[in-house]
Amino acid sequence: MDGSSLYADVVLPLTVAPLTFEVGAELAGVLRPGWGVVVRIGPRKMYQGVVWRIHSERPSFSTIRPVERMVGSKPLVSSIQMEFWEWIASYYMCTLGEVMRAALPAALKPEGFSEEEFEADVFRPKMQSWIGIHPSIGSWEELNDCFEKLRRAPKQYALLVRVADLLSGSGQKDPPFPVGKTVSREAAAADGVLLGALVKKNILIVEQREESVGDPSAFTTRMPELTPAQTVAEEALREGFREKKVVLLHGVTGSGKTELYVRQIAEVVARGEDVLYLLPEIALTAQLIERMRRFFGDRVVPCHSRFTDRRRAELYRQVEKGGGWIVMGARSALFMPLPRIGLVIVDEEHDASYKQADPAPRYQARDCALMLARFHGAYALLGSATPSVESWLNATSGKYGLVTLKERYGNVPLPQVIVSDTLCASRRGERYSHFNKILLDKIEEALAARLQVMLFQNRRGFSPYVECGECGWVAGCPHCNVTLTYHKRENMLRCHYCGYAVAAPRLCPACGKGEPEAKGFGTEKVEEELQRIFPAARIARLDRDTAVSERRYRQIIADFERGETDILIGTQMIAKGFDFSRVVLVGVLNADNLLNYPDFRASERAFQLMTQVAGRAGRRQVPGEVVIQTSQPEHPVIRQVMNGDYEGMARRELAERHSFFYPPYCRVISITLRGRDKTLLWRAAARFGELCRPVFGRRLLGPEAPPVDRIREEFLVGYTLKIEREQSFARARKLLAGMLEQLQAEPEYKHLTVVCNVDPQ
Repeated sequence: MDGSSLYADVVLPLTVAPLTFEVGAELAGVLRPGWGVVVRIGPRKMYQGVVWRIHSERPSFSTIRPVERMVGSKPLVSSIQMEFWEWIASYYMCTLGEVMRAALPAALKPEGFSEEEFEADVFRPKMQSWIGIHPSIGSWEELNDCFEKLRRAPKQYALLVRVADLLSGSGQKDPPFPVGKTVSREAAAADGVLLGALVKKNILIVEQREESVGDPSAFTTRMPELTPAQTVAEEALREGFREKKVVLLHGVTGSGKTELYVRQIAEVVARGEDVLYLLPEIALTAQLIERMRRFFGDRVVPCHSRFTDRRRAELYRQVEKGGGWIVMGARSALFMPLPRIGLVIVDEEHDASYKQADPAPRYQARDCALMLARFHGAYALLGSATPSVESWLNATSGKYGLVTLKERYGNVPLPQVIVSDTLCASRRGERYSHFNKILLDKIEEALAARLQVMLFQNRRGFSPYVECGECGWVAGCPHCNVTLTYHKRENMLRCHYCGYAVAAPRLCPACGKGEPEAKGFGTEKVEEELQRIFPAARIARLDRDTAVSERRYRQIIADFERGETDILIGTQMIAKGFDFSRVVLVGVLNADNLLNYPDFRASERAFQLMTQVAGRAGRRQVPGEVVIQTSQPEHPVIRQVMNGDYEGMARRELAERHSFFYPPYCRVISITLRGRDKTLLWRAAARFGELCRPVFGRRLLGPEAPPVDRIREEFLVGYTLKIEREQSFARARKLLAGMLEQLQAEPEYKHLTVVCNVDPQ
């Protein structure tokens, strides 16, 4: 083969580096990086991939497969997206194929074992018919001649009248002749046979266009009115953006951060630029999208993983044209191909849901959003009532701009926080089931006033475990080292790690005598006991067991918003960003399980969760109250939540992390080894330590088993690598990747799974 041959490195949705294929003469002049291509792997399997690089360097292997064909008439991935994917793959230690798998909708990366199977998965956009006057007709006089010819075809005549009226503007005295204008077939109510007849007579033409998912020209000048405090904050935002590309907006719950977002968005879309608006969970999108559409209409495009593959592909192809789209969604919205991003908003930027856990890429959407904004030269706005201490440090040290909003919208007071000691309540006989008397009294008062209550319990199911009172047997998962959660309504024991489920036994399977008893409590048990205490109350529950679909989730929220539910019980799903006007009381049922979690971020997360859920109370003129039940009323975090002392919490956390060398004063990579053979796994862990310690020294901590050390039949053992801020993190990742390759190259350990989690949450 001569030296003029071309080759393409193609990224495929597989856990491999880009593969090299030969570019045939028919594609040599037209194929470019970013285009979709069809290639064949093995004897039969066909994939659609993305061309990453075109070059003339012949690979070392003897047989080089050709690129079968190009896909579509435009690139699948832009140059900025390619740069972004490369950054994610490098920073989060994964392959470009894994990034592609997360970034592209399934319908845009078809695969199959035959041409028919492959073609069945290929995305074909919905097409819409648009009707216009045939170009051979250039004036009203010529069109009137056509009307005369149709006198004996009244149905065709009527259709032409409708089309002409729609194109020229019905009712105008002297309308301009519609040269080049078109109207949709649906708007003209055009019958296919009649339309075909007029096309055959060269009176009308029909064009096929891709169906639109929205209208980026939709725009309203009606902007929300700002309070004096918001006006000051808006000016501070403008000043902040003049000095920094990233600004942190720290506004208390209910302060009206959304109104400021709206006004910033309006300025960007007026320039014809696009906006990316990230939210931590799908749960928040519905309520906020409705609010945004009041201002921006159909240019607001929702995007999240609950959409069908086809719908996601349609949205992907639509917004890549740009022109002022506002894409709103959870972390996967990062990968939408907006061509001219002018502003990136990360709402509730502190939320742990922005971190992807599994599978790779295990990216932090907030951090990725900031990098994406940098690639576009765009501004980034982070918003939260309880910012992450990392963002707070960046803002107070001058890396980001900082804008604060310390009063609620309309001067509504912050809710009063009452701490109720569960141990004292038990001693005084003032504890009923899992509720202290003060909380039950407050619930009764709210119900009597026909107002609403929200109760937060960060554990779903009926109870965390069941135990035999005779022999002490506890139901455990056969595939994971964890207890099974009891779900009473379906009388099932379920594993929340692997999904294993079994019917709850009536008698203990170990001794055959005792009846297993439910221990502890989750949201399902709270719901049952509240229904017994307040039989007339309308009670609903919002957790992963009840919100089984987007429709069901929205129904629960809509019923509560309309006042058809009196008490809403939920996990942290209810703590984020909701705005319910009639909620006057929020109860935190067990703050202790937040405070005692074995993680260095436990205090920060506990403060954030309790403050956020407390912020749902009293968001209008009726004052709100929050009751926190805990056995540690003097705990510093409880005191800080009571006083709304975010800065005190942040200073305390930063001081502790500096002392113990935790983020943000270092970078962390978590390395987890997984395997079915426990002895072999620990031997591999020891070998990994031998490889790493000469290079990383005391920066490498471990090996140790995690609290849950077996999941889905695989044992787990982990290491933690801490790298100083002043050291090269890129070099550390490169060295670590080399050592992992060396470990897995040893035949004994090649079947073990190794997971690297950069910046674990």
